[in-house]
Amino acid sequence: MADPAHTLTETVTLSEAKALISAMAHEQSILLLSAPGLGKSQVVQQAAAAAGLPCRSLLGTQIAPEDVSGVPRIVGERSVFCPPRILLPEKPEPFCLFLDELPACTPDVQKAFYSLLLERRLGEHALPTGTWVVSAGNRLQDRALVRALSSALINRVFILHVRVDVKEWLIWARAADIIPDIIAFITFMPEALLRDVPLEPVPFSTPRAWASLSDAWRLAEKAGISGAEQRRALAFGRVSAVDAAVFCAMAEAELGILHPPLTYFEHPEHIPSDDASRWFVLSAIRSLVGRRDALPVDADMVNRLLMSLPAEHRFALLVGMVERWGELGAAPAMFAALKEATGL
Repeated sequence: MADPAHTLTETVTLSEAKALISAMAHEQSILLLSAPGLGKSQVVQQAAAAAGLPCRSLLGTQIAPEDVSGVPRIVGERSVFCPPRILLPEKPEPFCLFLDELPACTPDVQKAFYSLLLERRLGEHALPTGTWVVSAGNRLQDRALVRALSSALINRVFILHVRVDVKEWLIWARAADIIPDIIAFITFMPEALLRDVPLEPVPFSTPRAWASLSDAWRLAEKAGISGAEQRRALAFGRVSAVDAAVFCAMAEAELGILHPPLTYFEHPEHIPSDDASRWFVLSAIRSLVGRRDALPVDADMVNRLLMSLPAEHRFALLVGMVERWGELGAAPAMFAALKEATGL
């Protein structure tokens, strides 16, 4: 069951987050939160590059309070804190300060960031005018060694919850030369782009994991070791086991072009005729319906899809899920299937 606190959370895509960073970060401090591996760090760097700002990063898990506030030195009869060069460069030119893994900081480090996030200053030193302050991190439920954020810190930043957007990722993947097998697989099974963080420390699917798998496969091809065994070893070592199994099976079966499962509700005539491809399509449709998400289909589309299938394939979709198909308006197709089965 979903956590009620999370059902009320508004989310943005990476491209929307990038636009908000570009518009606000010179005056307002921003914190991007999401599951691991969505590409938060990359989108901050891309936004800074587009604005012509150098991006300087601090990793929250590797800094101490004095790395933020600076170390003291005696000037005359007073002590003066000297901020580190990465936070306060010698040239007073604007830059993008990226505080990565901010939720992983210790409470003392979080406290050291208070004046930086709210007032754009480090002790008596102000950041150069036009400097961006952007941070990112994972959520408590992601089991990524994240600490609870203090209410004082939360009240100093705009928190943007980032969601994965499959269409955005596919556009990026084609431009980034992600291998065609992965693009075809995510197009066919979009839910495999990002899986929930597992309870056990095992590989799981994220946009970063799929991009990494693509890079690894390119290296294997370059070394001349890109066989089925290597593909399976790499896939099971980088993404969720269920996704790795289906991805490898699809790649090894050398299937033709497969569409996202929803496409077949509108165009059941596109369901492939060969057994292997049809099995993948029907499995994906069954998985889609079984998730019980709201689907943009009507009863006519549902019945047209089911009635276009041979009886054995129709039963494969209906078995164990009669109630769910009934909710989608499949009563006519189910009645026809019952007549065929009983001969009445």
